[in-house]
Amino acid sequence: MRAAEALERDIAEVSVSDIAAEAHISRSTLLRRLGGSRSSLDAAVRAAGIDPGGRPPVRLRALTAAAAVVSENGLAAATLEAIADRAGCSVFSLHAAFGGRDDLMRAVFDQFSPIRDIEEYLARPQGDLHSTVHGFYRTVANALSREPRVAPAMLAEVFSRPTSTAVQSLAGYAAPRMLGTLGVWFDAEVGAGRIRDQPVMVLAQQLLGPIMIHMLMRPAFPEVPGITLPDVDVVCEAFAVNFIRAVATPLAER
Repeated sequence: MRAAEALERDIAEVSVSDIAAEAHISRSTLLRRLGGSRSSLDAAVRAAGIDPGGRPPVRLRALTAAAAVVSENGLAAATLEAIADRAGCSVFSLHAAFGGRDDLMRAVFDQFSPIRDIEEYLARPQGDLHSTVHGFYRTVANALSREPRVAPAMLAEVFSRPTSTAVQSLAGYAAPRMLGTLGVWFDAEVGAGRIRDQPVMVLAQQLLGPIMIHMLMRPAFPEVPGITLPDVDVVCEAFAVNFIRAVATPLAER
C-alpha cells in the first residue's frame, strides 16, 4: 500500500520488485514468502477492505450490486452477505467502504432514486409555474423508468413493511432530504404568490403522488386488454394542469 501510494498507482499495478524495495527485502525473498505468487498478497489486501485494483473499486461494485439486489428482490433481500456475494468482495470490505448496511442503503438511495434528479432540476433557473411543474414531472418519470428499478422496489417495501427497521432507517434519511428540497421550492412559490401556503407534506404529496403512482403501475398494464397507456409526456402535462388547479392562487391562474 505504501508503494502504491508513492508510485500513485493501483496496488495491482505495483510490481513485486517495487513491493520488495518498499519492504527492504529482495525480490526473491518476497516471492518465497508469498509462496511464489502475489495472489496471497492481493487476497490479504482485499481482506483488509481495500481493492488492489484491476477491477472497479469495492464501493462502486457494491453500489451496483446492491441496486441490482434491491431491484430484483426488494429491500429486505439486500443483506450485506447477498451484496458482497454479488459484488465479489467480503462483508468486511463493505463495512470498510460504507460503515454498515444503513449507510450502504443510503448511498444506493442517493445514487439510484430520483432525489438527485429532483435536486439538480430545481437548482436550475425555472420559467413559469406550468413549465416548471411539467418539467418536474418529466424528470421524475424519467428517473422512475430507468434500470435498475431501485426506487419502485424501495417504495414497495415502504408500503408493505412501513415499520420495519430497514424502512424506518431509510425514511429517516430520505424523507427530510426530499421534503427539504421541495420545501425550498414551495417557499419560493408561496412567497411569490403563485401557490397557496399549505403544509410541506401536503404539497409534496399532491405533487409527487400522481406521477409516482402512475409510473409504478405503468409497467403492469402494457399487455392488459382494453387499456391503452397514454404517452408519458401527455401524462406529465395532465398532472401538471391538475396540480396547478389544486394549489395555484388566483394571481397565478390569471
